[in-house]
Amino acid sequence: MLAGCGPAAAPDAAPAQASGAAPAPSIPATRSRPSADPAQASSATAYEDDSPARPPERVLIPSIRVDASVVAVGLTPSGQMEVPDFGLAGWYTEGPVPGDPGPGVVIAHVSSRRGPDVFARLAELRPGDLVTVRATDGVERSWAVVATEQADKDDLPTGRIWNGTTQAVLRLITCAGSIDPDTGHYEDNWIVYADPVATDV
Repeated sequence: MLAGCGPAAAPDAAPAQASGAAPAPSIPATRSRPSADPAQASSATAYEDDSPARPPERVLIPSIRVDASVVAVGLTPSGQMEVPDFGLAGWYTEGPVPGDPGPGVVIAHVSSRRGPDVFARLAELRPGDLVTVRATDGVERSWAVVATEQADKDDLPTGRIWNGTTQAVLRLITCAGSIDPDTGHYEDNWIVYADPVATDV
């Protein structure tokens, strides 16, 4: 589980490579089937720049009017994924930097008592929509959405999120579904899978 209403339960072994990823749990197909196969849906061109990416500073998603600062988030002492404060996105530091090989993960709240938050409209993204991450050195890298899915937080598809790819893919995660009346937290997660596109920056 996540700390607070955070978007995703971290895998037992935090790395984002398949050798340490947990197997994909069984998820009800009625609400968790991906909109496309994340492993096959993209025809995007991968980056030609093999230099290591710097940590992310900002995430921009023009189609849903996201332009937010990114902070580093890790794990709490209890093993939950930390979540960023209101108005911020978080890069999961137990996995790759977005732009480096493997699945980089960026999370944000969908809402809070203060109102809609950074990923309030994440579920509106469709295949082909662009996501740009600006690093601390000013370099911008872009990804194209290839699939989305809604999953119960207790059955998070960790095997699809933190899979064995060496491609510099991106995952965006937030909360979704109904709110549990006992905890006040959302019961589901919304996950966006995106593949890199060529960049001239």
